Amino acid sequence: MPDRKTAKRSDPTIPRMAGGSVHVSVAGEIGLRIVRGDYPPGTILPNEAKWSEMFNVSRSAVREAIKMLMAKGLLASRPKIGSWVEPKERWNLLDRDVLGWYAASPDREPFLRAVQELRHMIEPEATALAAERRTEEQMIEISRALHEMARATSPQQRSESDARFHIAILRASGNDLLVPLGVLIESALNHLLAHVVREGSSLRHTQLHERIERSIRLQQPHTARSAVRMALANTDEIIAGRSR
Repeated sequence: MPDRKTAKRSDPTIPRMAGGSVHVSVAGEIGLRIVRGDYPPGTILPNEAKWSEMFNVSRSAVREAIKMLMAKGLLASRPKIGSWVEPKERWNLLDRDVLGWYAASPDREPFLRAVQELRHMIEPEATALAAERRTEEQMIEISRALHEMARATSPQQRSESDARFHIAILRASGNDLLVPLGVLIESALNHLLAHVVREGSSLRHTQLHERIERSIRLQQPHTARSAVRMALANTDEIIAGRSR
């Protein structure tokens, strides 16, 4: 049974939400507040009527939003008690929305480090596999993403093409289990790479990715593995604030 702590009062100046997916917007606002710690695990949330009043939306929209958050593991609900925040270990941390809320929270450094740890576990070996198994069509996709990254005129374009580059490599690995994982972490990767391309040297970043692309194109798995590790180490330095 959750601890019946009182949820803190939300910002009364939240603008009215409109459009065909009002419940999605409500779920996003509540989810972001949960992830950033406004409502710690065990907190009893406001009831439907209170959320409806705060967001100026219908109670049915709030009800659908709560269902969404329950499906993502953030909330549980029981009659006569209401909804409460579940322990963090029950959250679906690979859900696109949950990842996005993490990335949007003010204290994002732990999130960036967690994404990097996951990349260190997966990408070197996935890239080595891609170098061995990639098809010509997959190689074209990888090279195109690199070309778009080099020609990008804004940090957003660079980060988006960078994410496409890494997701294309996961697809080229030939391991079917890596493909859905790549799709799941794409949102997190976009936020991470947006930070990297903003804080780091674009020339250095591009050169490291050129090494990865060349190794895959020449089908050199050992070189590809090393190239990815160099790129990840560079990103580690940027996150730690030690980039030159």
